[in-house]
Amino acid sequence: MSTQPTITEGATGHVVRWAQYLLVRRELSYSDIDGVFGPYTKAAVERFQQGAGLVVDGVVGPITWGALGGDLPQPPTLRRGSNGELVATLQAVLNEGRADFSPDSDPALLVDGVFGPKTAAAVEGTQQLADAVVDGVVGFQTWALPVHAAGQVIADLCGVTGPGSS
Repeated sequence: MSTQPTITEGATGHVVRWAQYLLVRRELSYSDIDGVFGPYTKAAVERFQQGAGLVVDGVVGPITWGALGGDLPQPPTLRRGSNGELVATLQAVLNEGRADFSPDSDPALLVDGVFGPKTAAAVEGTQQLADAVVDGVVGFQTWALPVHAAGQVIADLCGVTGPGSS
């Protein structure tokens, strides 16, 4: 059982994005993380519930949250001004992903743990290559961007909770 609030069709905001993120690799794609619990998200929740042997009602309540892993730590949002070990890991991942999931035209980043303009530009290039929202911010959608054919996403490579991690 989870302590997340119950959400239903019509809900919007951060908690909806968290649920959508957890449904990536199961029922949704990173491009479906929009913070709007509409008919498409409801259908994805119903498919997840059916596959997990839960009551199929399209509502993300305590039992569905628990099955999704809703009490796992959410990955932080990284943006210009963020700093620390996770930013350094992200910088290394972006460097290693050049010409794969990150543009090879981007100069290599200094792995210094400071999310400055060059890191923001590298994130934007990665987002653009993936046809995701281009904002230079590493939020749920960017964490869920695929990086390898094996189904890994940026979150996996950075060691934060990835979609479908429960």
